[in-house]
Amino acid sequence: MGRKRKARRQQHGSAWHWKQTNAWYYTLPGTKKRMALFDDNGERIRGPANQAAAEQALAKIKVALADDGDGALVQGEWLVARVCSDYLQYCERGVAKGSVSAGHWSSAKSWLNDFCAYCGALTVSRLKKGHVSAWIEKHSTWRSTETHRGVLSVVLAAFNRAEEMFGITNPLKGLKKPTPKPRLQSISPEDEQTIYSNLEPQFKNFLFAAIHTGLRPFCELAQLKAEHIEHTPRGMMWRVYSSKTKKTRKIPVRPEVAKLITQLLKDAPPGSNLPLFRNTQGRQWKRMTGVVRFGNLRKKLKWDQDPVRSKYTCYTCRHTFVHRMLSGYWTNGNGCSIETVAELIGDTPKVAFDHYGREWGQHYQAPLWAAIGERATSGNIVKKQAKAKSRSNRA
Repeated sequence: MGRKRKARRQQHGSAWHWKQTNAWYYTLPGTKKRMALFDDNGERIRGPANQAAAEQALAKIKVALADDGDGALVQGEWLVARVCSDYLQYCERGVAKGSVSAGHWSSAKSWLNDFCAYCGALTVSRLKKGHVSAWIEKHSTWRSTETHRGVLSVVLAAFNRAEEMFGITNPLKGLKKPTPKPRLQSISPEDEQTIYSNLEPQFKNFLFAAIHTGLRPFCELAQLKAEHIEHTPRGMMWRVYSSKTKKTRKIPVRPEVAKLITQLLKDAPPGSNLPLFRNTQGRQWKRMTGVVRFGNLRKKLKWDQDPVRSKYTCYTCRHTFVHRMLSGYWTNGNGCSIETVAELIGDTPKVAFDHYGREWGQHYQAPLWAAIGERATSGNIVKKQAKAKSRSNRA
């Protein structure tokens, strides 16, 4: 006699709760694919007590499926423009809740609206990877691989969301993004002094702190206030919050930076709610202001005609800090490890290694030199750096 079959807990086509994720799902008709259920705010419906909300969300999906015919989702009813519009609405809600950055939303609006102007009238089923490639190639100003990666990331995110939320088969799945090529310029001590001598105190102090701390210029350093400063027996420490990573880290700062901050605290004391680094109008440094200001500096110094210096930006200050830490600029040639740098600049060790380790990391290069019977020395570099620092102190 066969084993008695268990009674089904719910009918086919019902919403069901998965304990492992504590979320509600339904099974896409004609498939075995598990699809999450979301509320009107785009959040997953969680908790066994929210069965009514899950059933209501599923009922809306069933109505959409019925409208498309035959109880199955017909991709022809979805246009590329509809996918992009849904993603932009999701980003707008995310900005209001603080889960999506305003910068991402702004970039997504610009790129996806442009994408829709190119092929928004196409149905999703007719969209091919070649359309995306042709659209990107049409923009002659998008020369950087980092720009291509950013654009593709937004487009893929829009179609991934449509697949997750509405069961739309993603026609762009497997589209490869260009290999990242970090722009690793490092400002030399001589160029650093040239920059300082051609700037007003406000921007000079901002760049000085960026070079000596490695903070992200606008989402970290520009937001620093007196309340983020802590004094310890060993020196000054900063509690840094990054609006990019949504994380807070605590870092020590060098004595010359602590001396500068002590002076700036006189004009922005605790309780004033003022950022320590402000522009000539007394306002917080913004990305656009810094980009324009540094661009004008390059033109003034005629660096825009130099193949290396023309690539200097405010963010190069962060690269410079990492370069100096890994090369032992402040420690007599004894470079620190990638893990230490990652903690200081707020990256994961993997990201820090991928960006900087192979190019600048002594801990990575030293074994390679040893393997061929040579010893990597940095004595000459240290001597040059010491001379540059002495000239800087005399100035």
